[in-house]
Amino acid sequence: MVSATSPSDNSSSARLAPRRDPELSSADGRRVALLTLGCARNEVDSEELAARLHADGWQVTTDGEGADVVVVNTCGFVEKAKQDSIQTLLAAADTGAKVVAAGCMAERYGRELADSLPEAQAVLSFDDYPEIAARLDAVVAGERIGAHTPRDRRELLPLTPVSRRDRAVSLPGHGTPTRGVTETDEHTPAHLRQVLRRRLDTGPVASLKLASGCDRRCAFCAIPAFRGAFVSRTPDELLAEAEWLARTGVRELVLVSENSTSYGKDLGDPRALEKLLPQLAAIDGIVRVRASYLQPAETRPGLVEAIATTPGVAPYFDLSFQHSSEPVLRRMRRFGSTDRFLELLASARALAPEAGARSNFIVGFPGESRADYEELVRFLTEARLDAIGVFDYSDEDGTEAAGLSGKVSAATVKRRYDRLSSLADELCSQRAEERLGSTVEVLVDSVADGVVEGRAAHQAPEVDGSTTLVAPSGGGVDLAALRPGDLVRATVTATEGVDLVAVPDEMISAAPGATR
Repeated sequence: MVSATSPSDNSSSARLAPRRDPELSSADGRRVALLTLGCARNEVDSEELAARLHADGWQVTTDGEGADVVVVNTCGFVEKAKQDSIQTLLAAADTGAKVVAAGCMAERYGRELADSLPEAQAVLSFDDYPEIAARLDAVVAGERIGAHTPRDRRELLPLTPVSRRDRAVSLPGHGTPTRGVTETDEHTPAHLRQVLRRRLDTGPVASLKLASGCDRRCAFCAIPAFRGAFVSRTPDELLAEAEWLARTGVRELVLVSENSTSYGKDLGDPRALEKLLPQLAAIDGIVRVRASYLQPAETRPGLVEAIATTPGVAPYFDLSFQHSSEPVLRRMRRFGSTDRFLELLASARALAPEAGARSNFIVGFPGESRADYEELVRFLTEARLDAIGVFDYSDEDGTEAAGLSGKVSAATVKRRYDRLSSLADELCSQRAEERLGSTVEVLVDSVADGVVEGRAAHQAPEVDGSTTLVAPSGGGVDLAALRPGDLVRATVTATEGVDLVAVPDEMISAAPGATR
């Protein structure tokens, strides 16, 4: 648990004024700002909260200025994320608004966080989400809401996945409307289903939550204890939400969860994701579907083929390797090896030679030897990954790894981290250079001051670099006419680290409604 100390810099304050959607703040009435930290899954959860609050008359925004209440959807994954959450809560309190902590850190620490952070008027559990409007009404009225005592949320659902469907447990991002709902069943068309979500930005990309929770027991990870056991959303729910997102202008869907390769196991269909991908890609207006959070040990050949070859699905493999030394992976309670992982990547590239691949890695895990570390270096050198995240190991509350023997000294962890980070930068730059002269499909994300930024199929939002489009010397696409949401075919002409520079050659699909 981190202490509630004053922020050491202004990074949290900067989060209080992200890009605003004017539509969200045009009405009169109680005003709530939703500030989201952490992963894309939290962003989906915040948009469910926004829908619930809007339905109850709250004016919802992402700008803390002038808000009656600021709700911080916190991250509780690693120490730096927890400290960032604390700083954001303190910065929000400085605005004079009432402050509410929600999200993973709030769920994970509950009463302990409330006791150490008196600046927050409430610390909410996921169980409070269905009644979020009532909780904020109480906060505005000056009531102090008692914080929850954390519990292992895995214990709220049966051990057997297929037995979890009918249990009444709050699952953020899975909400369904409770007011004015027309009765539906599995035969109801997607466009007639109501969706409990309100977008908090206007960009052409949105995350779609496949599932919540995780059944894996990785020794370094505390997420299953506070996110709970794995529960899939049904295909009809996902298709309805995807169609709704498309009608709001979304062009790319990013499928998120704690473990996307488990999707469907509690629905009785382990191939559910393979079947869902082409259905999502066929939705009118959607030009790209991207799967993320894939577990290598669960990535079956059929899923590899679906991702690599389905039209409209990005040939992109976000694989959670974490390490490649077999002894370290066993201590992590994971499976695989350098050779198995290389074979998995080769199978994807055999189907889609330009497929993108990324992963994260932990250095300094308890018991990691010099030989283990060098095996990881061997893997990265041979893997040709487009993006690599490197984390230095540190003990996390409530994890098995925190109690393991064989801790690597802090000096050794830092040395290995610094070396691997430098190697990762070099290798990813080399991989980007391999794409020189190739043709990529770029989805335009933003156009500002004459600079057109987008992403190729191997570049996920925010984490994998971007592609800058530059004016062609001859024919091709008029750069000045491009708008967010356009999908263009472009030729890579230069690289800057992991980022690409490309000349647009052809419009593949213009964003609907844009004036040309």
